Amino acid sequence: MPRLRPPDREEKLARRTALADKAAAGGLRLPQAVREMRRALGLTQAQFAARFGLTRQQVIDLELGRANPTQETLQRIARPFGFTLGFVPRSRAEEEPGPD
Repeated sequence: MPRLRPPDREEKLARRTALADKAAAGGLRLPQAVREMRRALGLTQAQFAARFGLTRQQVIDLELGRANPTQETLQRIARPFGFTLGFVPRSRAEEEPGPD
């Protein structure tokens, strides 16, 4: 597995800013968000897991959209990025047809 080069301070800031912009625009879903948060910190899945009290398999499952994390886990991951949990309206393209 290739080793990740740790991002320098400017790269970390740019990655965090891009992540915050995507989130603010409503264009960020949980699997993608976790992956981008991990990459913004320049961490492998194992390093990210250790930092946030998870197992590597839990990180893999989060990034693949197979996990059902607790609110506590999500808050622990989101806090360093200034994110909070909440409901975000779906875009029109994502809306499923409802009963008429």
